[in-house]
Amino acid sequence: MTSASRSRRRDGELPSATISEFDGVRYLHLGDTPWVQGAMRLRKPRALELDYVQRMMAWLLLRDPAALDDTRVVQLGLGAAALTRFCHGELGLRTTAVELNAQVVAACRQWFRLPADDERLSVQIADAGAWVQDAAHHGSAEVLSVDLYDHEAAAPVLDDDEFYRGCHEVLTEGGVMTVNLFGRNASFSRSARRIEAAFAASGGTVRMLAPTPEGNTIVLAVRAGTFPDEAVLRERAEAVTARCGLKAVRWLGLIQPLPPVRAPRKARAAASVAEPSE
Repeated sequence: MTSASRSRRRDGELPSATISEFDGVRYLHLGDTPWVQGAMRLRKPRALELDYVQRMMAWLLLRDPAALDDTRVVQLGLGAAALTRFCHGELGLRTTAVELNAQVVAACRQWFRLPADDERLSVQIADAGAWVQDAAHHGSAEVLSVDLYDHEAAAPVLDDDEFYRGCHEVLTEGGVMTVNLFGRNASFSRSARRIEAAFAASGGTVRMLAPTPEGNTIVLAVRAGTFPDEAVLRERAEAVTARCGLKAVRWLGLIQPLPPVRAPRKARAAASVAEPSE
């Protein structure tokens, strides 16, 4: 989870970034809520500590390893900068992070080892919704990672059809989007279908990873492309593990189609009543 704003509030009205530590792990929170926005193990700051954050890197299975070094990555929501540090530092990729809350950026630079901007790293304080609608950013990334939850962590703060269409436009042909959604939240199906609709226009493909024990579900969407076959996915997963240590082979058994659309409860009840008795 990470921060954004439903109402595009001024920075002064955004919750403060707060820090906690437990058992060798440093956590980022917003305000005084217990919800974790990100984490970093102090003895392994370069590693991805949280399971769902590791799964956000499943886009690596959908990129040709030969083209990986030329991949441009955009992240909407900074969190504790884990993905940003990993893509910029471990993979050496051109990385842009868009974060609304300047306090989160400051906390990441002070407490979570987020490096200063350089020729490969740009951290921008901006509203993610406006950013994806800006035509100047369309076609600017091969990978887009979306993790936009506020201090209440009830549902994504940017989650409508227009937002996902904007995300689609940010990607190049064959580009990949990963989105963190709460799989156990009632809004999951609605969010997933909006993503599917946005990518259907280009003949894209949308899949999901099975939820983590905490209920985080990662949705994978490919613009104007399909998923490689099982043999290619496994080969790439092994290459990912060899290059950066992520246990990518485990992701293969988690990839699945989106759940089927269920009729509204009232419609199901009406259909049941309409069935003739024997």
